[in-house]
Amino acid sequence: MSMPKQPIRCKNAVTVRDILKLKGQALNLEVAAGGSYVDREVVVTEINRPGLAVSGHLESFSAERIQIIGKGEHAYCSKEKADKIFENLCKMLSTGTTPCLVITGGLSIIPVVKKACLKVKIPLLVTSLDTAAFIGELTAFLDDQLSPMTHLHGVLVNVYGLGVLIQGDSGVGKSECALELLKRGHILIADDIVEIQRKRGHSLIGICPSSLKHYMEVRGLGIIDVELLFGVGSIMDHSPIEMQVILTGLDTVSACDRIGLEQHRAKILDVEIPSLRIPVSPGRNLAVLIEVAALNQRLKSQGYFAAKKFNDALIEKMRRVSSGK
Repeated sequence: MSMPKQPIRCKNAVTVRDILKLKGQALNLEVAAGGSYVDREVVVTEINRPGLAVSGHLESFSAERIQIIGKGEHAYCSKEKADKIFENLCKMLSTGTTPCLVITGGLSIIPVVKKACLKVKIPLLVTSLDTAAFIGELTAFLDDQLSPMTHLHGVLVNVYGLGVLIQGDSGVGKSECALELLKRGHILIADDIVEIQRKRGHSLIGICPSSLKHYMEVRGLGIIDVELLFGVGSIMDHSPIEMQVILTGLDTVSACDRIGLEQHRAKILDVEIPSLRIPVSPGRNLAVLIEVAALNQRLKSQGYFAAKKFNDALIEKMRRVSSGK
């Protein structure tokens, strides 16, 4: 059974106004000039230090990024001729879609920088945070706001600290399996719909849509409140997704790899994660199987592959028998 592909999209576009509204206080960020231009959009998460561009070298200038004036750039702009800085800044800021210019570290506003920003209609912002701290905080915020995302049908459960995405056809028993895992002390993130974001470093984060938080739909029972039934420790807002388990019908039993040498992988938002198919049949305790699968996957990630080790030992024994040793 192949899972249907889901459309990839990004979150809503972020503007400089959004940054000021949502993160301005935390970043100590204020508008110094060009307040009427704060609706310019931010389309990338990376931040740029335009050292060479300020001096007139635009060959590798990343115009689509938020530009930072730190101590180095500030010192250069302060000592160089104002006409030259104005010309360089105008060329730099008009080459693309630069969202804004930020002066960090509580440094003074250089008149020529302000003049250039107003000429090319780009907002000039200031912050008291030092450059490294500001870039780190702003990058994390933009990464959250602009990261590619999709929605998948399934259940996300944190099992022994491993985020397991349980998928399968409707009615196969995904929610019932998650309910049994909850009874065994594991943690629910999302039931039915899982919102997935791709983060830096090619990692996947699963989130429960706000309207479905701590609720589950179980056939025969209806909607249940997991937090009230199992306690606040039974739910999480988000979790890394590190493994996919697909529950399949009885017709796939014969096709399953009984040894476990085959290592299947699923691709979500262009990120590959281990994938396992478990046939559903009467008498099988799916919750226990998923627990063992999660523990086994942790061993694999640490370099211990039981099936391969068993296979290698068996082949070695057969080789010795055939050679008469």
